[in-house]
Amino acid sequence: MMRRYGRIVLALAFSLSLGAGQTASQEPAISLPPELARVLTDYEKAWRAKDASALADLFSADGMVLSPGSLMVRGRSAIRKYYTGAGGSLFLRAVAYAVYGDVGYIIGGYTDRSGAPDIGKFTLTLTKDRSGRWLIKSDMDNSNRRAAASPPPER
Repeated sequence: MMRRYGRIVLALAFSLSLGAGQTASQEPAISLPPELARVLTDYEKAWRAKDASALADLFSADGMVLSPGSLMVRGRSAIRKYYTGAGGSLFLRAVAYAVYGDVGYIIGGYTDRSGAPDIGKFTLTLTKDRSGRWLIKSDMDNSNRRAAASPPPER
């Protein structure tokens, strides 16, 4: 299983390196196969409804949330607690994806208004459960706003 995740990480790194020399323009959206598109539409629906339980159910039992400024959150119950009270307007769009057997990923952008430029980006690492349903193994996102420069570490 770890070998499969290693291939996903390498494929993700390769796809991200392809865009290293591009300008700051927004990546074009792509269409996803229906079973992957469902992950994004279910995420949007649960986030808009501020439904922490529905969000947590989109994750594998040992899934993780990797948000900026927060510690890693692992497992459905911790994810449910983490997302309690969170939510609002959300529009997700995919710019890249790949599937390798029962693992895959989606890379995309998000915004809070339909048709508006992305205000952030995300990667979802996915795994299929025994029924063939795609679940989120890890969700990492960050804003497009630049963080304030940190002072150099003291010596």
